[in-house]
Amino acid sequence: MITVTNPPRFLISQTAFIGDVILATALLEELHERLPNARIDMLVRRGNEGLLANHPLLNEVLVWDKKGKGGLLGKYGTLLDLLKLLRERQYDVILNLQRFGTTGLLTALANARISIGFAKNPFSRWFTYAVDHRIEPGIHEVDRNAGLLEPLELPNWRARRTRPRLYPSADDYAAVKAYQTGGYRCIAPTSVWFTKQYPLALWAEVIQQLPGDETVYLLGAPSDAATCDSLIRMVPGRTVINLAGKLSLLASAALMQGARMNYVNDSAPLHLCSSTNAPTTAVFCSTVPEFGFGPLADVSRVVQTPHPLDCRPCNLHGRAKCPLGHFLCANSIDAGDVAGQQEGA
Repeated sequence: MITVTNPPRFLISQTAFIGDVILATALLEELHERLPNARIDMLVRRGNEGLLANHPLLNEVLVWDKKGKGGLLGKYGTLLDLLKLLRERQYDVILNLQRFGTTGLLTALANARISIGFAKNPFSRWFTYAVDHRIEPGIHEVDRNAGLLEPLELPNWRARRTRPRLYPSADDYAAVKAYQTGGYRCIAPTSVWFTKQYPLALWAEVIQQLPGDETVYLLGAPSDAATCDSLIRMVPGRTVINLAGKLSLLASAALMQGARMNYVNDSAPLHLCSSTNAPTTAVFCSTVPEFGFGPLADVSRVVQTPHPLDCRPCNLHGRAKCPLGHFLCANSIDAGDVAGQQEGA
């Protein structure tokens, strides 16, 4: 094991999107398990810090305002301020979970005793250790992230996959208690990427096949509220309530934790389910679970097209529209398979 100060100071850097931050908490959990006295900070982009509120394993959450003030100059001004702060902290270890240049440069210049990141990062030659980043079947994103710990030769060999974890507060649970008076299911019908989103008309078919005596809650960001209203109009007579934009991310996770099933796309709500071990039905359209972003809850299932499509997956992240116009990767998924009325769904 590499010798560091006591207690050792770690920084986990993940300034990408909501789902990436959620999955990064698995590394936080594993690091604490293997090195309980570690003092751990986490760096995220502005807007994602609320995910880590109440997290008992974190010493501090650092926030980078990527938009800054004054356009591009403001963005890099805030980056320089952040770099100055990191150099003052003199971390023993920085773990950079991203493969992109800006955070790679930050990691390389932060004056940490040890810097570790992925070899695909353009600044990885200046890291103390550069670790392979492999996208292949059987390797989840949490496994890739955990690989960054290997150069440290920490005690307590990792014998199992560590699940990400968020910590909703008592206030978060209180915020959703009124919605939990009976059996219910949650649907998060949207995605930032069109080709990751199961079509609205098919979500309506899913709702029609769910038990009629259960409430369906629609979850999402404030920008998803209008889409959720449209979905409600497609299922007259069903008890469907639009909560998009009305709950914090941690309150949404608390609500999903108590649902009989949660139906999600390959998007952030999927990882919210994993973080609270909430039952999950994950619909994969243009992307595939082999990329390493599938559900991790004990009760979980993946639904995808049964047809071999030469065009699928069309890329790693999803697209604004189907390049071929037919969107068969989504339109060929049967709503009954999604509704999945078998035991446990």
